[in-house]
Amino acid sequence: MEVIDENASMLSNFEIYTLLKDIQQGQHGQKKPSKQQQQLSTISYETIKYLEKTPCKHQSSEIIADFIKALEPFKLSKAEKIQLLNQRPSTAVEIQLLIEESEERLTEEQIEQLLDLILNTLPGDETAEDCSGNEPMEEQS
Repeated sequence: MEVIDENASMLSNFEIYTLLKDIQQGQHGQKKPSKQQQQLSTISYETIKYLEKTPCKHQSSEIIADFIKALEPFKLSKAEKIQLLNQRPSTAVEIQLLIEESEERLTEEQIEQLLDLILNTLPGDETAEDCSGNEPMEEQS
């Protein structure tokens, strides 16, 4: 993989949600928007509606800072931390998919600690869609 823009960084869903809400609030009361501004408004609106169905709606800067600080002992990359924040994995398999070489880097106990940390630190709406856009699976009897 080639790094195209080394100054670019990953954003959390919460940061995108907050930014788009601020932009949307700043556009009220403006004169007639251009066609490009209308397209941007549509994209912003659709993105906000999607993100409102995810747990990031219930997050705050303080919660995210606490979560990132609690991840320090695991020695994860910034990208891995953002993915954990955005995806909120609830199983060891999901952790393995998000953390590169997790089998070599983390013990089973550390994976369980990560899952507990995610569950106890990050707020979530269990009835909402998860960050991947999939409906929660119902238990089958």
